[in-house]
Parts: sequence; C-alpha cells; structure tokens
Amino acid sequence: MEFLASDALRGRGSGTTDELVAATYVAAQLRAYGIAPAGHDGGYLQRATLQQPKFTAPPQLTFTQPGASGEKVTWTSGKEFAAVYLAQTHFSGLLRVMNADEDAPQVEGAIVLIPGNDRRRQRAQASSLAGKGAVAAIIAATAERAAQFEQRGRQLPTLPVKVEGEGASGLGSDFNLLEASPEAVAVLKALPENTTLAFDGPSASEKKYTWNAVGILRGSDSILQQTAVLLSAHLDHLGIGQPVNGDDIYNGADDDASGTTAVLELARVLGSGPKPRRTVIFALFGSEETGGQGSTYFLLHPPVPLKQIAVNLEFEMLGRADPAVSSDTVWLTGWERSNLGPMLAARGAKLIGDPHPAQNFFARSDNYVLAKRGVVAQTVSSYGLHSDYHQPSDDVAHIDFQHMDAAIGSLLRPVRWLVNSSFTPQWNEGGKP
Repeated sequence: MEFLASDALRGRGSGTTDELVAATYVAAQLRAYGIAPAGHDGGYLQRATLQQPKFTAPPQLTFTQPGASGEKVTWTSGKEFAAVYLAQTHFSGLLRVMNADEDAPQVEGAIVLIPGNDRRRQRAQASSLAGKGAVAAIIAATAERAAQFEQRGRQLPTLPVKVEGEGASGLGSDFNLLEASPEAVAVLKALPENTTLAFDGPSASEKKYTWNAVGILRGSDSILQQTAVLLSAHLDHLGIGQPVNGDDIYNGADDDASGTTAVLELARVLGSGPKPRRTVIFALFGSEETGGQGSTYFLLHPPVPLKQIAVNLEFEMLGRADPAVSSDTVWLTGWERSNLGPMLAARGAKLIGDPHPAQNFFARSDNYVLAKRGVVAQTVSSYGLHSDYHQPSDDVAHIDFQHMDAAIGSLLRPVRWLVNSSFTPQWNEGGKP
C-alpha cells in the first residue's frame, strides 16, 4: 500500500509510465510469492495498444429544416450545444422527443430530446435510453448552463480511449449525451419527429499503451485444473490532476491500491501453501479508470480459454469501513444476481449484499467486462461513499488497516475453499447482464 499509493508513483495514471512501474512492481511481488507468469513472452506483463481519438476542431450537429427550402442548419459545440459525454466522433439518428418521466417508446437508433429543467431526472432517463438502443440523448440546459457553453467550448470535447481494433471498451458504451441551450431545444421541439440529426467532427488518433500484470497458479487436480478462479483488481488511478489544497497527486490508496493489496495477499497465501486443486489466475488490470481497457484486453488474451474461467472476484476499495455495515464486513456487488455471495458467506466470509444498489456498482468495475461475456463476476468492496473518492486526499493516511486486515482475513478461508472445490457459481434467473 505504501509504495503503490506513494507520491513516487504519481497516482498511477491510466496508460502512463507510472502505471507501468506499478504493474512491474506487482509482477515482482507475484514472482516472490511463487506465482508463475501468465503475460506476454513468458513474463507477467500484458501490454495493450490503445487508440486515443481526439477532435481537431469543434464538432457540429446538423439537420435539415422542413419545408420547400430544405435549409441545412449547422450548430457548433460551444455555441448552441455542449457535450456531456461522447463515445464516438460521428453518429446520426432520427429525432424523438420524450419527457424525463415518460416510458421510452421505440428508441433504437434514435437521438432522443429530453426537455424540462430537472437535470437529475433527465440524466436518469438518458441512462435508461442507453440500454434500449438509443444512439444519443440531448437534455435541455438551463440558461445559466448555456451561458457557460462558450467557455467550455474553448477546450474540445474528450473522447474515450479504446483497445486497438475494438469498439467500446468493457466499461464504456456507444451512447452519447449532449445538452442544448433553451433556444436550441425550442428549435428541436418544433422539428417533425424522425428528422435526421447528424453529429460529426474532424479528429485524429494517438497511440497509447496500458499494462496488466498477470500470474497463474496451475491447479493440482487433473480435472479441476481445467476450471479457473480469477482474482483481480485494477492497479491504475487518476495520476496528476487539478490541485486541491496544493496537492495534485491523486494517490488512489483506497481506489484501488487496497484491492491490489488484497489480490497480492491472496497470492501470497495461496502460493505458500499446498497447490490448490483448481487453477488460480491473479490479474491486476490497467486503465480501469478510463473505461476498463486493461480488462477488455485481458478478455481478448486470457491465459486460459475464457470458458474455463468459472468465477471472477474483483476487489475494489477495501481500505476503509463502510458506515452502512459492520466495520469488519465487506459487500458483494450484484449479490442477488448469482449464488456466489451466499456460498462464500456460508463458509465464513464477512460478506453481505451491496447496501448502495442505487449506485450500480456491479457495472462500475472490471468484473462487468467479464460478466457481460457470461462469467459469474462480482466485486468485493467496502466503499462507503466517502468524500475522498477521486481526490488527492485518497492517500495512505486515510486507510483503516485494522478494517482491511479483518475484511481480507475473513475471505482467506472461503477463497481457499473456492479454489479447492468443484463449486461453479451460477447466475440466478435474470441475473446475467
């Protein structure tokens, strides 16, 4: 913890040389614990090539006015609209208009305008549309927010980094969210439904890299070794950022040096005892914070066939007790989705269901990348929504090591059981994402 979250690693920024140093350190620890390498070229590291698209000029939104003239209207980012989130440099769709509390009609392939002034409900509606096949949503900005468009437009909208050759990364989506000025919203509301809107902007792409550290402990049982238990965490954080009280290093002690520490401790325990009957994979992923690019690459280059991974336990933010539960307790995201949590709890894990279901933590860590491919993959955490999240103050001084010792300690025996049993977790009905 002291090294991973030290100022020396400058916050382990996703896809930076500081992340590489962290991955190299983790690899050295795995080697010391007797865990065999499972990365590229006989080593522990996987290097993934990424592409970072960047706009070279402000993107525009265009449509054609109805009527005999058929005038083409062009709006520019920073003037009539601003980008809240973009997944693509180009998209188009047919205009639909719906209120924030309205049940979504057929929206597949559509760009949905959500008028009104309740931003929270607008954002919630936009999130629901993403899962129903909509290409994008446009929410109405207040006059005050619209007055900030020009200032925000001085910086070009950002785009998500992607694994080379792939579409959206595992924690990303192809959904886009814009906000439009009150005047622009009035124009859009007056357009005939099914008017085609097109978003586009000139862009270039920059090559980057991210690194995973991956080790493997081959199972001793000739049959059970064909099924693997994946224990994982992400080793990156936010790097150097906007100073807060003079501190610009986002150390990421809880997020997620704590989870990385948990995986390393499990590697130490399992590597020092009798070989488990099952194969165990230890994976520390890069670039989770930018959309799960490291775990996406791992999914494409697993050390065993993906169908042989019976279960994935991800460890995320275990460094502080959650006030919502007992101080020695951790929780499992998506508890109701599978039979994994109850089985571990029955064997002594101080593990309960996620007390913050509204936060949708199940889909916010690398486990979700695996879960979408069918692997029963869930995250162990004790994040209590503390105010140091994604702040420079998430440092070792704020870590509760007594809690970490109790939380991780209660998992050692259940995990040892899991890697020696024939139990293969199953999704409950309707639980598979």
